[in-house]
Amino acid sequence: MLVLEYKVKGKQDQYNAIDDAIRTTQFIRNKVIRYWMDAPRELKIDKFSLNKYSTELRQEFSFAAELNSMAVQSAAERGWSAISRFYNNCQSNKSGKKGFPRFQKNCRSVEYKTSGWKLHKTKRRITFTDKKGIGELKLLGKWDIQSYELKDIKRVRLIRRADGYYAQFCVSIDVVDIQPKTGNEIGLDVGIESFYTDSNGHHEPNPQFLRKAEKSIKHSQRRIYKKRKGSSGRKKARKLYAKKHLKGRGEAFAYKNYATNRQLNSANASPVRQRIEHAKKIARNVCKSNDLVAYEDLRVSNMVKNHCLAKSISDASWYLFRQWIEYFAVKFDKITIAVAPHYTSQKCSSCGVIVKKSLSTRTHNCVCGCELHRDTNAAINILNLAKNRGGHPQINATGVGISTLVGDSARSWGFPP
Repeated sequence: MLVLEYKVKGKQDQYNAIDDAIRTTQFIRNKVIRYWMDAPRELKIDKFSLNKYSTELRQEFSFAAELNSMAVQSAAERGWSAISRFYNNCQSNKSGKKGFPRFQKNCRSVEYKTSGWKLHKTKRRITFTDKKGIGELKLLGKWDIQSYELKDIKRVRLIRRADGYYAQFCVSIDVVDIQPKTGNEIGLDVGIESFYTDSNGHHEPNPQFLRKAEKSIKHSQRRIYKKRKGSSGRKKARKLYAKKHLKGRGEAFAYKNYATNRQLNSANASPVRQRIEHAKKIARNVCKSNDLVAYEDLRVSNMVKNHCLAKSISDASWYLFRQWIEYFAVKFDKITIAVAPHYTSQKCSSCGVIVKKSLSTRTHNCVCGCELHRDTNAAINILNLAKNRGGHPQINATGVGISTLVGDSARSWGFPP
């Protein structure tokens, strides 16, 4: 699947209509969650029963009937996505919290399927034909949706972010860009001191976007509380604060990407969504110049439980970088292998002896005479494990999850995001 995203331009009453459609989506999702919670145990609730219940909601509430029937169905599928995720976590005995479905308080998107919208013949405008009153919106972007057939567009989503409203088109087409083989192989060791260190000894600098913007973000946050509640000044301060977070987080603007069950992660240059743009650029270069990319199979969700390192790990975006590596590996027909991280920093890459060292020790010194930077030694070990098939191929055939690639908290495209 290919996702094209455009910024949309309309009038204020149209934006208000989009907000109304988003609130209706949130209402439908929360109602089906409540229906599942209140259902007796002997009654089996599945995706189809929730879709049927959403039809009953359209008959009961007039504002729900104004939304396109497939958009209502899509909202119910979001509720089922949360329920099925909870069931899967319970069945797999996932440690910690199982993700019991919760009511959504700040939905930021509404999703249409194959009806409720109509593209202009120039494909530079889109008209929403349900009774919410959104009407015709202008599409701002440079992507070539004109080259695709209407029948290939399976989903259309409207997203509200801090800097405006966006439209995403999910096109049923595979993107493949076979790159020539280079014969190169590389091992990557991600870190905090450097974004990553490879087996060739290269240290990619860590941009630390959050650390650099932290002072400005905190200043804008303090300005919110200096304004009176309910005032226009407070609303402006909140909007400025949201834009600062949006810049560092990495949202989407007209970027091609695979569609998945997660958030769509993508980026563009204005404003620069820094974190994703950086991870995307680095991952693309790595996959384009190497036939095999090896990396550690890290459990980042467990590592961020360390409150001393959580902010630095999140700022480095290790898992995001891995997602983009797997995405471009599929696109370029390259191989990625995730290896177990055990003892990659302690083991000597030359003789295999375990050399114990603390985190503060940045140089690897072995009795065999091997002297390397700690991270370079680890990257070589990672590559050796991959070449010895110590790891297993991690080809992400569905690509990177959706952010939205975004201020959007939308969970999925419903392709079981």
